[in-house]
Amino acid sequence: MKQLIQSYKTGELGIFEVPAPVCGDNGVVIRTKSSLVSAGTEKMIVDLAKKSLLGKAQARPDLVKQVIGKMKQEGIMNTLEKVFTKLDTPIPLGYSCVGEVLEVGRNVTGITVGDRVACGGAGYANHSEINYVPRNLVVKVPEKVSDEEAAFVTVGAIALQGVRQTAPQIGERIAVIGLGLLGQLTVQLLKANGCKVIGTDFDPRKLELALEMGADAVCAPDALIQACNNFSDGRGVDAVIITASTSSNQPVADAGEICRTKGRVVIVGMVGMDIPREYYYKKELELKLSMAYGPGRYDAQYEEQGIDYPFAHVRWTEQRNFEAFLGLVEEGKVAPQKLLTHRINFDQALDAYDLLEGKTKEYYLGIVLKYESAASDSRKPIAMHAKSVLSSDINIGLIGAGNFTKGVILPSLGKVGGFKLTGICTATGVSAHSTGKKYDFKFITTDADQLIQHNDINTVLITTRHNDHGEKVLRSLKQGKNVFVEKPLTLNENELEVIRVKYNKAEQKPILQVGYNRRFSPLVKRMKTAIGALPVSVNYRVNAGVIPLNSWIQDPTIGGGRILGELCHFVDTCLFLAGSLPTSVFASSIKKPDQSIPDEDNVSVVLTFENGSIATINYMAFGNGQLPKEYIEVFAPNLAMQMDNFRELTIYLGTSKNRTKSSNQDKGFKGEFEAFAEAIKSGKPAIAFEELYAVSKVTFKVLESLKTGLVVKV
Repeated sequence: MKQLIQSYKTGELGIFEVPAPVCGDNGVVIRTKSSLVSAGTEKMIVDLAKKSLLGKAQARPDLVKQVIGKMKQEGIMNTLEKVFTKLDTPIPLGYSCVGEVLEVGRNVTGITVGDRVACGGAGYANHSEINYVPRNLVVKVPEKVSDEEAAFVTVGAIALQGVRQTAPQIGERIAVIGLGLLGQLTVQLLKANGCKVIGTDFDPRKLELALEMGADAVCAPDALIQACNNFSDGRGVDAVIITASTSSNQPVADAGEICRTKGRVVIVGMVGMDIPREYYYKKELELKLSMAYGPGRYDAQYEEQGIDYPFAHVRWTEQRNFEAFLGLVEEGKVAPQKLLTHRINFDQALDAYDLLEGKTKEYYLGIVLKYESAASDSRKPIAMHAKSVLSSDINIGLIGAGNFTKGVILPSLGKVGGFKLTGICTATGVSAHSTGKKYDFKFITTDADQLIQHNDINTVLITTRHNDHGEKVLRSLKQGKNVFVEKPLTLNENELEVIRVKYNKAEQKPILQVGYNRRFSPLVKRMKTAIGALPVSVNYRVNAGVIPLNSWIQDPTIGGGRILGELCHFVDTCLFLAGSLPTSVFASSIKKPDQSIPDEDNVSVVLTFENGSIATINYMAFGNGQLPKEYIEVFAPNLAMQMDNFRELTIYLGTSKNRTKSSNQDKGFKGEFEAFAEAIKSGKPAIAFEELYAVSKVTFKVLESLKTGLVVKV
């Protein structure tokens, strides 16, 4: 299938052949018929992508501040490598479309193959011949609504949510600042609500169109104050909806001046927000922001997992806003068709962006892309090139290409060498194409089975979200593949036992390694050399930082929480330093009234080992980011060591003191892949399976100890 993609690094736009998406359990796959180009939002994205690196930095000073903080913690070179990788991320354009359902996920009800549906959502309702869209971002299209009208569904819902935030009353007089697509739809929605409307815009053609759409009055911005005074009989308008897109603060200032005392101002567009106290304070104005399509936006449980809000408690979700907008179109109260200025075949989609960038000197407002050619929904791998593959090589099949994979895993593989990047599977064709092209993979796909079962691949790297790990490890082992899986090995204790049985029963055991990189850090390896076979006491302090509750990591079914998802790293490092398997676990967490994060995100864990060693891990989410993240102390007879954030190590041995410092952090990512390559060649695992099993087992026992308050045997 074909999809429109933009490079965030260079700003280059193109239509590329990518694999069709796989249908998830909580959504549908559609063949797109029409999609809407958002003149405001997409122009902003395109313009930002085309800026120089300095221009991007000036546009996002908040991100620059984060980068500087990361440099202090991890070193300049490590941080810059991650930044440039992030800049290389492609952008799938589009967020509003209509199409025919090709496939329905097993958790989806009320939709069948062949239904005509309207879809919304950035990253889902793309300018693409085929799209996967989660259930709560899909609605059926009424029979009387055309494809072109239905393609407006997302922009219509944004306008509708802005009107809902305004809570207009019949007969109220309301001003709309900015008469682009959002503004024109807002005018129509307000008129359908029985309001009198005045609109303003710099473009005379948009003023004329607003009158055609039902506005009672229009004016240029320099005449707004007097026009609104006349329009409101000198009282001030009841409410102002700002749908303009500008960095200027003028719309917010004007809104405060034209509003009556105790009036309302609702911001829908992206505008400067330096609120002038004079008018807002003296008039006691109510200021609201409207969040895109409505309740559910930015909530992963709603958008990705299809968990709806109860109808009685959240009447107007983003999906129900989609339905309401299409209902108004069906009734003829909103006419998006009248806002269309251009219909462009998808194969010529770049012409639409020439309009947005001003390369084509034509007036435009509503631009719809039409998908007239038959798109293939085949998920067969797409060849990137025809390089030969030798069975004697380490031929990598990579599943997952998130930020960590692109910023750390793939660069580390490149530094080690000896790995042949053969196939890559990602959830979206955009990511597969971008990463496959950059790292010279032989083929790309969105179907993990096609990669795992591929004859050219003898080694599978699994870097997906945590809930995927155990199942994909088992499938890969079944095919006789070597496996490297990012931590954790699994989120399910029963699945861990299945993996143990499967691995131990295999006559020819492939190499299985989990991404416990810290044991391969040069400084940690030096600590282990100094320890030798001595029993030790390890104190491991982790200033982990807060991960909010709405992150997928905190979802118990997807990320597993921080104990299963990250504490395993530090358990493994302690096990490595102790040189022994753990025998018992005791854990306790902070009990706090603040429930912004789970109590177990601030946990102390005490481990005992078979050889008499002990370890204490203090893993704290609360803290302060200025403190380096990780600090290890080790004590043994006549030996003490301090390791500070993988950049400094001090060893006190006898009467000597030795200090090692580095300008860059080395957490062992390169080292773990050197060890993985050597393990495949020699047939001897870099980490014994008993240790991999024990680390996962310990994290499950930590959760058990927290619940029971008891010491738990491993």
